Amino acid sequence: MRPDSIDEIFRRAKAGKALFIDRKALTPEFVPDHLSFRDGQIQAVAEVLAPVLHGSKPSNLLLYGKTGTGKTAVARYVQAKLGGEAGPNELTVAYVNARIANTEYRTLAELAKFINLPVDKQIPFTGLSIGEVTERIFAAMQAQKRRVILVLDEIDYLVKSFGDSILYEFTRSGERLAPGFLSLVGISNDLKFKDDLDPRVLSSLSEEELVFPPYTVEELREILTDRAQTAFRPGAASQAAINLCAAMAGSEHGDARRAIDLLRIAGEVAEREGLEEIDDTSIRRASDKMEHDRVDEAIRSLPVQNKAVLLAVSRFREGTNTGELYLAYASLCKRFGLETLTQRRVSGILAELDLLGLIEASVVSKGRRGRTKRIQLLISEEALAKTLSEDTTFGK
Repeated sequence: MRPDSIDEIFRRAKAGKALFIDRKALTPEFVPDHLSFRDGQIQAVAEVLAPVLHGSKPSNLLLYGKTGTGKTAVARYVQAKLGGEAGPNELTVAYVNARIANTEYRTLAELAKFINLPVDKQIPFTGLSIGEVTERIFAAMQAQKRRVILVLDEIDYLVKSFGDSILYEFTRSGERLAPGFLSLVGISNDLKFKDDLDPRVLSSLSEEELVFPPYTVEELREILTDRAQTAFRPGAASQAAINLCAAMAGSEHGDARRAIDLLRIAGEVAEREGLEEIDDTSIRRASDKMEHDRVDEAIRSLPVQNKAVLLAVSRFREGTNTGELYLAYASLCKRFGLETLTQRRVSGILAELDLLGLIEASVVSKGRRGRTKRIQLLISEEALAKTLSEDTTFGK
């Protein structure tokens, strides 16, 4: 880029009018003072966790629902209210996102930050066994008689990537923590992740469950209107722009997070262009950018086995069946030094990739020869190659 091009960008930014007042109001981390259309879910979560206020251990709780249905916001909202009611010396409220933590070790290390571990028992960045890290956390909790409510977001990622060993330790920790305790609030987009759990973990973890429905277009419109009043200067986000964002997100999946991101990115696009307000073109350009980023992020955040299966699918441009795909997958595992999963587990991964919209795995009829599953890549090979080239396993 020529220096004068950079100067032009900066000149346009200085001359343009800022559209945002508080950009944070349109970020995933922002929890508003009031969560619209989730009063029932807030009450249900509060009722499950309320026993902690008289010293009793609450039941473990699982929150289900598609992305952007308010699960995390509700959990953190109730968690904050609960912490304020009980006080820091009576209750520890902890939040860990398993996908962001990315490994079992880092998930435990994030939990440890909420516990006052002795200086000689601090958790280093790496170097300890999972058992040792767990033991240090539990010993500190017992010594401090600590009562902990742990919100474990994207709990399904932890199970699919590393198994349920940590959850087993958590759900069977009663005597090791007494008189303290640890109660779990797990958040998942996948109702089927429990299929991979040990029955002993399942019986303890699924004490209470709550499913969050998608938002309607009308509900998204009201949510965006409230956020826009906080985020933008007056007149920057018209009702027509808000309606379009709500319609685009609501017609596809009822995802409030996507609708809010769409409005924020549209505002950024309009601001860079020096516009006075968000227009239809800004919103559609924002939607195109989000779709590209969604595919990139979806691939990047996949567990290594899912990436191997996706890479195997990409070898068949015209699509393939499960038998041919499994042979290609097994060959890739041998090449990259990965454990080869069973055909049943690979079928489960294919269902997950289909749910993410990265592949299509449809059943087709072959007449008298019965039916078979046809598997085909739905994203460009270029996008897949670019993202996997950054992966330490598949980069070569």
